[in-house]
Amino acid sequence: MGKITILDSTLRDGGYENDFSFTAEDTSFLCKNLEEAGVEFIEVGHGQSMGARAHPQYAGSGVVTDEEYMLAAKRSLKRAKFGMFFCPGLSTMEHIDLAVRHGMDFIRVGINVTDVQHSEPYIRRAKEAGLFVFTNYMKSYVLGPEELACRVQLSEEYGADVVYLVDSAGCMVPDDMRRYFSAIRKLSTIKLGFHGHDSLGLAVANSLAAAEEGFEFVDGTLQGLGRSGGNAPTEVLAAVLRKAGRDTGVDFLKLLALARKFVEPRFGERGRRPLDVAAGFAGFHSSFLPLIMECAKQYGVDPAVLIIEVSKKERVRVDRNLVEQVAKSITA
Repeated sequence: MGKITILDSTLRDGGYENDFSFTAEDTSFLCKNLEEAGVEFIEVGHGQSMGARAHPQYAGSGVVTDEEYMLAAKRSLKRAKFGMFFCPGLSTMEHIDLAVRHGMDFIRVGINVTDVQHSEPYIRRAKEAGLFVFTNYMKSYVLGPEELACRVQLSEEYGADVVYLVDSAGCMVPDDMRRYFSAIRKLSTIKLGFHGHDSLGLAVANSLAAAEEGFEFVDGTLQGLGRSGGNAPTEVLAAVLRKAGRDTGVDFLKLLALARKFVEPRFGERGRRPLDVAAGFAGFHSSFLPLIMECAKQYGVDPAVLIIEVSKKERVRVDRNLVEQVAKSITA
């Protein structure tokens, strides 16, 4: 299986958690740190779409303009690509022009899966402008696999680079990934992505299933921030995919630290606690956590790193001598 790419949507979908009030400074900070953690695709901007602030339905929401989000992302990134969500009806052709002027790399055209034909002019315009185009099929589950696969053919014809299966309600199960992938591959070879919400607690399981089937992209947000039941936590996705032997190029330990620094002060502790993720990755029993915390503080090491390194040596009988020995080796 090839590389699986994680796209982080904290600054877009996560905005549902704070009334779309991420600032330009938040955008700069998070873009820089996500890039340093190895995330290659970063979605920014108003959670609803480009152009949402000017629409009567969302007037007054958000704290900065689309242009300010673009400028903040552009000046903070050296390698990673950034993009924004484009919803026909809220977004216009002028927003595509704005994106190009500010060096945006990709655009995500969000369309209800029943209305795919309405996305054609926007996809074609974005491709002509040189943007990488994702087409996100909102509420994908309302069509069966065969019907949806026919829509994928249309998006491929329009010029989309990737089609996303979107579990907007968080109602899908892992076997759905197999059924939709199989139907799509009978008609198209276009790259595929999966964006899962976590209403049933299956966003990570569904994302893993999608990756195992052959989807090339999966989405996440730090600590699962997002609309409704939230999203797949980016840091957990990175850990699970690494444990499954899939290359993402993302350092989940850096994401755990970033989530602690960025998410917890703003939203409190939520989702999976970072050390629980590290323990799950390493197969480390939680009864040893007090010892880990004590030694991590004593020797000035990251407890998540200490958990992983101790687990490489022992997972059944963990004692102080071992933990201190490993902590010293980390600081050496």
